[in-house]
Amino acid sequence: MQKGLILRSTGSWYDVRNADGHIFQGRLKGKFKLKGLKVTNPIAVGDIVLFEVEDKTENTAIISDIAPRKNYIIRQSVHKTAHGHILAANLDQAVLLATLAMPRTSLGFIDRFLVSAESFRIPTTIVFNKADILNDEGLEYQQEVIQLYERVGYDCLVTSATEGEGVDDFRALLDQKVTLLAGHSGVGKSSLVNAVAPDLNLRTNEVSSFANKGVHTTTFAEMFELAPDTYIIDTPGIKELGLMDTSKTEIGHYFPEMRDRMNQCRFNNCLHFNEPGCAIKEAVESEDIAESRYMSYLSMLEGGDNRR
Repeated sequence: MQKGLILRSTGSWYDVRNADGHIFQGRLKGKFKLKGLKVTNPIAVGDIVLFEVEDKTENTAIISDIAPRKNYIIRQSVHKTAHGHILAANLDQAVLLATLAMPRTSLGFIDRFLVSAESFRIPTTIVFNKADILNDEGLEYQQEVIQLYERVGYDCLVTSATEGEGVDDFRALLDQKVTLLAGHSGVGKSSLVNAVAPDLNLRTNEVSSFANKGVHTTTFAEMFELAPDTYIIDTPGIKELGLMDTSKTEIGHYFPEMRDRMNQCRFNNCLHFNEPGCAIKEAVESEDIAESRYMSYLSMLEGGDNRR
């Protein structure tokens, strides 16, 4: 039995790298269910698995077990109701790529991703890409958005893959870590990765000017080694990010600015919706909590969608 790292998942087959760096085509042994977790993909990129070589000539392997995960990021499955889809496992950090034009990333989407990462205490940096296409008004708005997120404790970075702005800082951010890269299609994930690691030569596509939406260039999640101990996991562009396994009473705990004030509410089970003596609502009224963040919270509380 060998230990391996899952580098790529294509549905039923997995690229598994062993300790010597050899990559096998692996598949699961029979039915494989994770206890208490309904997911469309029992194994995710970043997982450590146990496997044995099935056929040396064909380079195939049978995966029999999965090591306990230190964390993972999950979203609701787009295709299967009440199931989740794990984006990646065993992460040191996440990087959310956002663009404020061509295509526009909504604040609601950013907030949902941050909540998903917070629920597993995965540090997240927001990278605002395509700074070169913004006019003065757009740059001013971008700065306001950055201040909004920095104020609640998130690091932000401005980049332009085409102009080279912020590329060195982006490279430094990835150093010696396993990083999940996420964002809508068309935000420039592949272009930015190509800027720091040209050898990977990831495929890129132009954003459709007709719909102002990105075209999917990454079909499956895949892990790449940029340097020793430096890995990125490139994911398909995410349209929606439905929360999984998060109760209504938990959601507020994943907003740092709410978490800091919760013990000031009159009721210890306050949902910060219409209860009297709510410290969160008072903080929104006094603008100590951004209205956009509070609206995102209410949307999640109601189980709403994030594409506004």
